[in-house]
Amino acid sequence: MTPFLEALFLQAGYNAALVTLGATFLGFAAGSSGTFLFLRKRALVSDAIAHATLPGVGLAFIFMVLLGGDGRNLIGLLAGSAITAFIGLVIIEWISRRTRLPEDAAIGAVLGVFFGFGIVILTIIQTMSAGRQAGLESFLLGSTAGMLYQDAIIISIGGFLSIFFTWLMRRPLTLVAFDQDYASAMGYNIRQIDLIMMGIVLAVTVIGMKLVGLILIVAMLIIPPVAARFWTNRSYRVIWIAGGIGGISGFMGAVLSASAPALPTGPIIVLVSSTIFIFSFLLAPERGIFSAIIQFHRFKADLHRRQGLLMLAAGQQITSDYTFKLLTREKLLGADGIITESGKNLMDKVSMDERRWKIARKIYPEQELSSYYNRITPIEDIFTTEEIAEFDLQINSYSVIGE
Repeated sequence: MTPFLEALFLQAGYNAALVTLGATFLGFAAGSSGTFLFLRKRALVSDAIAHATLPGVGLAFIFMVLLGGDGRNLIGLLAGSAITAFIGLVIIEWISRRTRLPEDAAIGAVLGVFFGFGIVILTIIQTMSAGRQAGLESFLLGSTAGMLYQDAIIISIGGFLSIFFTWLMRRPLTLVAFDQDYASAMGYNIRQIDLIMMGIVLAVTVIGMKLVGLILIVAMLIIPPVAARFWTNRSYRVIWIAGGIGGISGFMGAVLSASAPALPTGPIIVLVSSTIFIFSFLLAPERGIFSAIIQFHRFKADLHRRQGLLMLAAGQQITSDYTFKLLTREKLLGADGIITESGKNLMDKVSMDERRWKIARKIYPEQELSSYYNRITPIEDIFTTEEIAEFDLQINSYSVIGE
């Protein structure tokens, strides 16, 4: 069995299996919770939260050393990072609400100050004679080489709880993300909902530092939701598709890293996630680039086909080469320009639909039809059989052609 297959089926060793499972939980949690940051248009807040964790790591290390420990206890380091990240989040909220500064200015200030403070503390730690400082800088970019069983358990439990709270709060979070005025009218406290959202993101950020680092965890929070958005227009589906993309990215990134030990796990996870994003951007059937190109050419063909048949019905000559070639290729016109039997049947259908649409526009206000009538939509896709029968009755009673 090749190293890749061994890693894929969790047979590459104890540590590799722990990392893979932890990365999968973390990826799913990051993708699903990051969806609300993306929908709320507050993606940069996650960057500030991530950078605000660094001084907490350093201060927690110093505090644990002063208490007589070696300073490398993961729970202590994560607790310290959570405290400073929460302080940074509160400062951002306070600045944006109590001053005239916009939120992006507050984010920039908090990000720079906290990250700079963290670097200074890490530099001081390197000069300390007590504690085990080696590898502490791995919280910047992540490291899995020394991951222990308890580390994987902490990451897995934290990821599961983040997923659970995301599911529990999905309705208010979605309401606030799309229409905070409506959510407020429904009785939701917007500030509390925002803080809950940031709390979930903060938890994912803190537990993800050990695996991918505070710099790359931002990509784990943002890339999966952006990729998921190409696959659906429904918000609740985006949440779980983003979680799935994050989970697959975490799993495959850890597998690739385990099958080639020289590759760092965190960056590979982000690269896998980016690959899925590029695939979604190009090939997603709902909103992908290729799908948009296909839909454009299909719309263009439908419009030219309809207009060409209406011109033939009115006894006019087709002047557009594109229209003539289209009708000929579809065997609606012969090579000599004479309409075929199938072309005549479709021409009669298009002509009748045009008459029906004229009646519909007389009966219904223009604004009600504007979102439906694009000159190619079949009328039976919009109106019921009874309504169309009423249109036909009026066509037989009155002449509306040319009005």
